[in-house]
Amino acid sequence: MKQWSALALLFCVLLTACADSSEATRRKAEKGNAAAQRKLGWMYFQGDRVPKDSAEAVKWYRKAAEQGHAVAQSNLGFMYANGDGVPKDETEAVKWYRKAAERGVALAQSQLGWMYENGSGVPKDPVEAVKWCRKAAEQGYAAAQHNLGVMYYNGTGVIKNPAQAHAWWSIAGSRGFKEAKKNLVSLEKEMTAEQKAEATKLERELFARLRKK
Repeated sequence: MKQWSALALLFCVLLTACADSSEATRRKAEKGNAAAQRKLGWMYFQGDRVPKDSAEAVKWYRKAAEQGHAVAQSNLGFMYANGDGVPKDETEAVKWYRKAAERGVALAQSQLGWMYENGSGVPKDPVEAVKWCRKAAEQGYAAAQHNLGVMYYNGTGVIKNPAQAHAWWSIAGSRGFKEAKKNLVSLEKEMTAEQKAEATKLERELFARLRKK
């Protein structure tokens, strides 16, 4: 009985701490703290300690984004790209993704690359797509590493290069990206011994370079 009482008391303490934490975040956000505004937006987006409310998430993301908070800019781009809490607007999505991408947010770089690749909110530009995808890939973002491999495999925005495709898919696969692992199995059946040797060399170089970042 005493054990259950202790657990119940601990649960109440944790609930109080969470409530205090969310209120502290709100107070900071209302005073103009950009990091708190972004956090409060995320809380509304997730329904974490507050009712889930995408429009309220957009409101707080925007406040932080307009102060130059890079992750909030990426979050706001996502909301515009998906029409979540705001009317879908790919041009606005590109605007905010670009701001975040230029500040080095890997997810935003990857998404901006995807939008250039597909002509969503910007004129289709495979070379620009590769540029932004590579920036995210070199930061270790697995989805971008996989996509860069796809671009090398198909020759989209770059000269077709199976060894490069293999290298990037290997790295993405090592980070748990399942689609990259599947692609490797198929690609290796198509490659020559020379291409496989080149891929192995590239992988060593890429792994070494990425470890330094």
